[in-house]
Parts: sequence; structure tokens; C-alpha cells
Amino acid sequence: MFLISFILIYLAIKKQFEPLLLLPIAFGMLLANLPMAGLMAEAAPGEPWYTQGVLRIIYGGVKSNLFPCLIFMGVGTMTDFSPLIANPISLLLGSAAQLGIYVAFLVANATGLFTPGECAAIGIIGGADGPTAIYVANTLAKDLVAPIAVAAYSYMALIPMIQPPIMKALTTKKERETVMVPLRKVSKVEKIVFPIVVTLFVALLLPSVAPLLGMLMLGNLFKESGVVERLTDTAQNALMNIITIMLGTTVGATANGEIFLRVQTIAIIALGLFAFTMATTGGVIFGKILYYLTGGKINPLIGSAGVSAVPMAARVSQVEGRKYNPTNFLLMHAMGPNVAGVIGSAVAAGVFLLVFGA
Repeated sequence: MFLISFILIYLAIKKQFEPLLLLPIAFGMLLANLPMAGLMAEAAPGEPWYTQGVLRIIYGGVKSNLFPCLIFMGVGTMTDFSPLIANPISLLLGSAAQLGIYVAFLVANATGLFTPGECAAIGIIGGADGPTAIYVANTLAKDLVAPIAVAAYSYMALIPMIQPPIMKALTTKKERETVMVPLRKVSKVEKIVFPIVVTLFVALLLPSVAPLLGMLMLGNLFKESGVVERLTDTAQNALMNIITIMLGTTVGATANGEIFLRVQTIAIIALGLFAFTMATTGGVIFGKILYYLTGGKINPLIGSAGVSAVPMAARVSQVEGRKYNPTNFLLMHAMGPNVAGVIGSAVAAGVFLLVFGA
């Protein structure tokens, strides 16, 4: 576990693979495996909760779904839904990228190592959405929260390394060079109405994800309303940074060697990578389909951003596009499927909770 921690620290600092996530996760792994430190020790029977290890106490925010919901509120304040509103076809790209969730669920179920509910929680890793993965695992796979959370956040952080080879393998040079026309300007009214309508629609359809999606849209409403600047600033900066530190460190701290290095955990790590690969593949392939249906007006590279790691996946689409056409600017176009992926993974989570929650 020390070796795994050192490798992740190296990737975070030297390669700068999303260090805001990877560095606290990696150091949390190191802390949890220090001999006799007891940072993640549970309270003895009959002892009060505050006798637990300090990281175990903080980890209560993960187990209660408090941290995932607060993270989503912070993400909402930093998310611009304008690209999705301006180009609704992005919703289809975001939906296509959820392929990884359902394929991984089927493969996990075929292994016979997990219950259907656990398979559903593992599949959510394919959405590249750490808070949603934790949210579902807390309900359907309580014993697997640690490896699922570590897998989800680790793969989110490693997006710049995992996605580009898949994107290059599935597209031609001509497709990667495609220049997309600028998006239309979205009005303030549209931006304000969007989070309210989405919350009502999804929450009424799938009440189980209302806390998660509701906090996402609340944060976005803070941002778009323009009348609560202090709340917006706190949610997207101070609060987001504090929760990221606590969530990342305690998620990493769940990677205790005695529990982590077992067949089930190794299977989850492998299935998570498979889910993420299939999600990227689904988005890019559907992007290729739209490329031909629109007569070459859509760059297939933006399909990879359909995974819901905002804005990491969209940034990767931009970087890869610029490699083949320095004048290309795909970031805003990629943000459409990127934010659609956030909604798509939440909907997938809601479906799984509805089917297996009982």
C-alpha cells in the first residue's frame, strides 16, 4: 500500500494528474497504513464515537452522504450549463457515455463475486463521478464503499492518461481536426429556469437522487441568479476546498492493506477501469455517428467528455483537439456532453437505487 501511495503521489506532483484529488487520496492511503497510528480505528464496543481515530470521525461525512452532496453543490456553482442548453444534442453524447455503467454492471454480475446491488454500485464508477459512486455505494454496497470510492476518484484523476489513447484509436485524423462553429448565446432566463426544471423533472421521476442532483442545481442557481455572490463564492472556493481535502484524505484512508488487497477489491479496480474505458468508447463512437449524420459538423473527440468528470474530461477533449488542429477550440462544445454526463450518471444512479434499493 505504501508503494501504491508513492506512485499516486508521483503522478499527482510530477505528472500533475488532477493533484487536487489525487494528492489527498494518495497521502490518505499512506496515513491509513502507518503501523499503530490508529487514524482510522473504530471505537471499541461501548465507547463513545469520539474515541475513534480522527480520520474515521471525518469519514462520517462520506458514510452519511454529506460530503458527496456538498461537493455537488460546489460543482454546481462552477458549472456552466450554457453549452448544453445551446446544443441539446450534447445530452445524447452524455447519455452515450453512460454505456460504461451498464456494461460494467452486466460484467460484474457475470463474475458471481457480487450481489446485484453491489454490481450496480461498481457500474457507477464508469460515470467517472466520485460523489455519485459514493452515494450509491452507501445504499447498495456498504461494505464496498472504500474500494469503490478509491477506484472512482483515482480514475477521475487519471483521465488525462486513460482517455487520449482511446480517443486516438477510435477516430481518424480528419475527424480529430474538425472545427465546430461557435455556440449561440444563452439568455439569463434560460440559465435560471434550467436548474429548476431539471430538479423538478428528475426528482419527481427518481426521488432517490433528489439530494444529490438537488444540491448540484442549487449551486448552479446560486451562480446564475447573480444575487448571492457571497454564497456562490463560499460554495465554489472555501467550502469546496475544505470538503475536497476531507473527502479525498478519508477516501484514501479507507485503503487499508488488510482489507483492500483481496480478490473483491482487485476485481472492483479492474471493473472500474473497464467501465471507464467503455464509457469513453461509447461517447466517442456516438460522436463519430453524429459526425457522419451532421455532415462533419461535430468533432467526435467531444464525445469522450460525456463522462461526468467536470471539467477534466472536457479539458482533455480540448487538449487532444489542439494537437491535431492548433486553431481548434473544443472546450465549450465538450462542456455540453460533460455536464450532460453529470445528469446522466445521476439518472443511472437513480434507476439502480429504484430497482435494487429495497
